[in-house]
Amino acid sequence: MSVFTEETRVRAREIIARYPADRSRSALLPLLHLVQAEEGYVSPAGVAFCAEVLGLNKAQVGAVATFYTMYKRRPTGDYLVSVCTNTMCNVLGGQEVYDTLVEHLGVGHDETTADGKITLEHAECLAACDYGPVMTVNYDFFDGVDPQGAVGVVDELRAGGRPMPTRGARLCTLKEMAVQLAGFADEREGAVADGGPGEATLRGLRLAEQHGIAAPGYDPKTPIRSKAEADRAAAEAKAKAEAAKAPAPAAPAAKPEQVTGSTAPDVKAPDDKSPQVRTAETRQPDAATAVPDAPGTRVPTDGAPPAPRDAQAAQAAGVAANAPAGDGKPAGDEAGAQERNLKEAEAETGAAGAGSAVASETGAQK
Repeated sequence: MSVFTEETRVRAREIIARYPADRSRSALLPLLHLVQAEEGYVSPAGVAFCAEVLGLNKAQVGAVATFYTMYKRRPTGDYLVSVCTNTMCNVLGGQEVYDTLVEHLGVGHDETTADGKITLEHAECLAACDYGPVMTVNYDFFDGVDPQGAVGVVDELRAGGRPMPTRGARLCTLKEMAVQLAGFADEREGAVADGGPGEATLRGLRLAEQHGIAAPGYDPKTPIRSKAEADRAAAEAKAKAEAAKAPAPAAPAAKPEQVTGSTAPDVKAPDDKSPQVRTAETRQPDAATAVPDAPGTRVPTDGAPPAPRDAQAAQAAGVAANAPAGDGKPAGDEAGAQERNLKEAEAETGAAGAGSAVASETGAQK
């Protein structure tokens, strides 16, 4: 009998339907979150379920499930408490926060309290150095924590409360979080009503407002172009760039300039290339398209070619300095020394053989 409900199977089919028919394997990551949402971890049954609905073998599913740390391989508590102990947070007191929780909860890394409420882990980095030391509860942030504050959070969780994160929405259990990571909305009432961004996160927005910087208009419903369409657009842009390089027809003779009495310096005319053409040249330069502003590229300059006689002399000098290998003895081997060593070895062998013969004869006489 399957351990997964019919609702989970319906959701699994919905997840797979998000991807092209020949790319259903891409649904594996959300499917692993889906089975974790039902059992609290990715069990062997969950691995078998994912393999069954995707037509994979269990080894292929297990390879993915063991690669990502968000997939737990043994039962996990309702609340996963992660304390950053990496460099920045460690300097600011993260290790002290973690050690205090270890002593207070009586569990170590990747261990769960007896009541099944809290699973503790130390994290290498939670990508919030400007808020350190930080800890997360089911991936929602608690910034600038200290040992006493961290103990207060876990005690409230064990008592049935749900403390408000510093940033983000209301806390949910690990299973509820896994449903969201599988791509389904959080259906709790007021689930995203609270929380807000931190001051450091808003810094860039405030600077943009201060200096009048805004992103260009963008329609989120704009369809993503296929590779063929993108290649076609790039080819068209490249053709336009080539056409722009073609020599322009001779302009009629200019009329004599009128003296205006202006002392303003001459201003260079702006480049007539459109931004699209310049972008195409930068992204897809070729031998005939010199792009001075492309990263890591240089415009080739024509120089005087070397004279044939100089090239032949350089080649002859190189051949003379690098003699080809032959069948002779390696460099450093002296023939006289080798012969001397060979004679000494034969003499020692003969002496050893004579000694053995004498010993054998003596033994026979005895």
